[in-house]
Amino acid sequence: MFESAIKYQAQMWQAIGETFVMVGMSVGAALLLGLPLGTLLFFCRKGQLYENRMMSLVLNSIVNIVRSFPFLLLVVALIPVTRFIVGTAIGTMAATVPLCIVAIAYYSRLVEQSLLEVPKGTIEAALSMGASKLGLVFKFLYVEARSGLVLGLTTSTISFISFSTVMGVVGGGGVGDFAIRYGYQRFETEVMAYAIVVMIVLVQLVQFTGGTLSRLLDKR
Repeated sequence: MFESAIKYQAQMWQAIGETFVMVGMSVGAALLLGLPLGTLLFFCRKGQLYENRMMSLVLNSIVNIVRSFPFLLLVVALIPVTRFIVGTAIGTMAATVPLCIVAIAYYSRLVEQSLLEVPKGTIEAALSMGASKLGLVFKFLYVEARSGLVLGLTTSTISFISFSTVMGVVGGGGVGDFAIRYGYQRFETEVMAYAIVVMIVLVQLVQFTGGTLSRLLDKR
């Protein structure tokens, strides 16, 4: 395996860089759009502050459809959308489009679940102190749920890394594509093992970082 690491180090570094781009864009989309979407899902639920059955039904349906769609089929189905957004359906940037859409739906559900763990007394106390809508969300809800939100993002990131391994079908590259092209198709088992070890290290790093940060933020 060590010889394979030396022989293909340039290709592997390129693959790791492509994985970082795809996963990084997905995490960004999850934070920018998945977080507010999950917050909206929480507030629209029955018995919550801004209960809205119709909006809750629509949002939940969209999130459930995206999450239940087989990922590889979703990538293919979104090719026209990908081409419209980035101008091409091939390449690393094109691969980020379906990943970002899945990331938004996936993380929004985890955000909703984290916010449900916040005691209702916290919301009532915030409202009794005259907190605005934004103040309620940013100064009370997110603060109380910060540990769960970080854990949810950690779990999501690991899933995005897993999803990124199949993006070779649209030329997205990444470590998974490296394993298929240089290991599986060339019958080089050591290269496959090398790529798997790299993936395991990446996932362990993400899990360790997220778990540590979550424990530091958890003040309960």
